[in-house]
Amino acid sequence: MDNSKVKEQVKSEFTDYLGLHKHRKTPERYAILEHIYSTKGHFDMDSLYNAMKQSSFRVSRATLYNTIELLLDCGLVVKHQFGANVSQYERAYGNENHDHLICLNCGEVKEHKNGNLFTPTQQKKLQRFKISYYSMYIYGICNKCMRAKKAEEKKNKLTENKNTRIKKK
Repeated sequence: MDNSKVKEQVKSEFTDYLGLHKHRKTPERYAILEHIYSTKGHFDMDSLYNAMKQSSFRVSRATLYNTIELLLDCGLVVKHQFGANVSQYERAYGNENHDHLICLNCGEVKEHKNGNLFTPTQQKKLQRFKISYYSMYIYGICNKCMRAKKAEEKKNKLTENKNTRIKKK
């Protein structure tokens, strides 16, 4: 589904949700939804606030937090806690199922697209359960941090060898 159709779909669902729960349909809420579905990837509340502040549509932090809660409740946004104290969010529609590779050292999060996680046998077991979205968290050490660690170990070993040679003299 192309992005304009996704935006139409989520706007329609959000409108239905707001009406059903008797929430106001404000331009700020729709601007936040539009911004979230115009960008890809993860975001936190500070980055969303700064992006909205730079756009022509300024909103308060309170409006952002309240709107995110509504978007979470109606299933249009997904919340992640990757181990840091800051929550990360991403849009729920228009995303392919993917894994999150999280570095335990630097905290960087990378997305990795995956195929269907469920085998045909597992899918049969899930016939009475409609899957909307799933992701997997994979924790480890990224290549950049591994290279830095190896370089540090090499440096320490050289220093150790040098100190050993000095003591022998």
